[in-house]
Amino acid sequence: MRSFTAVVNPAAGSDPAARLIPVARRLREAGAEVAVEYSRSLEHAGDLARDAAKKGHVVIAAGGDGMVGGLAGALAGTDGVLGILPAGRGNDFARQLALPDDPERLADLLLSAEPRAIDAIEVDAGDGRHIVVGSVYGGVDSVANVHINRLTRLPGSLAYYLGPLRAIATWRPVAYTITVDGETREERGYTVVAANSGYYGYGLHVAPDAEVDDGLLDVVIIRHAPKRLFFSVMRELPHGTHVRRPEIEVLRGREVRIEADRELPFGGDGELLGTLPATLRVLPGALRVIAS
Repeated sequence: MRSFTAVVNPAAGSDPAARLIPVARRLREAGAEVAVEYSRSLEHAGDLARDAAKKGHVVIAAGGDGMVGGLAGALAGTDGVLGILPAGRGNDFARQLALPDDPERLADLLLSAEPRAIDAIEVDAGDGRHIVVGSVYGGVDSVANVHINRLTRLPGSLAYYLGPLRAIATWRPVAYTITVDGETREERGYTVVAANSGYYGYGLHVAPDAEVDDGLLDVVIIRHAPKRLFFSVMRELPHGTHVRRPEIEVLRGREVRIEADRELPFGGDGELLGTLPATLRVLPGALRVIAS
């Protein structure tokens, strides 16, 4: 029987403590030990995860994509096992892993599924090293991330609608230098997304062919186009059909460097990480996670 430590982000958007109650009840009814820890920050959450993993516990990330990415960073490259209780505003990585919403089904999965080895992304930038499991992005989406973070009192769907609108309204195209496995190209556009997972930004299927265990990043480039066309791309993003457009290019590789011609924030797993340039490398099979 597995033992669990749930690391709860009390600031997450969908009341993770309340969402944890029926899952923890089911786990305990099955005979599992369940400890609950509340994080004060992502750094503190990482410390809690490492301590729990040393005890042999499965670490449950009870929060959103930022919490998942933070705990993944703490456990990547170790024998620790990560479980996920989606309780944020976006929950995009849980969507990629097809995790059930039903508490009983999720608890049963946590109890019985074998851990699956998935890839992670190592990010090197001027402010240090980060681990990301979903995607790294720099452009109109990361500027939207800045606005979304200021809309914490709004429901997730509304914040993820208003944030991008504000970013697009003031957007000027960026001249990017993108290097994928040693091959460099110049592009002018809206964003560059290096995706391990296919989803980001509250259910946008930005990289529909991305796989979390193929050892590759899908690099999605949205080139410059009139804003009316960009809004058409935005409408297609939830379905992944945008990749058919000539304004979109998808590259694949193991190491990616993204540079911009002006100061531009970049993000990963829903969190702002720093300012471009950044170098990204795949860490194949670096993380053990319980998934469908």
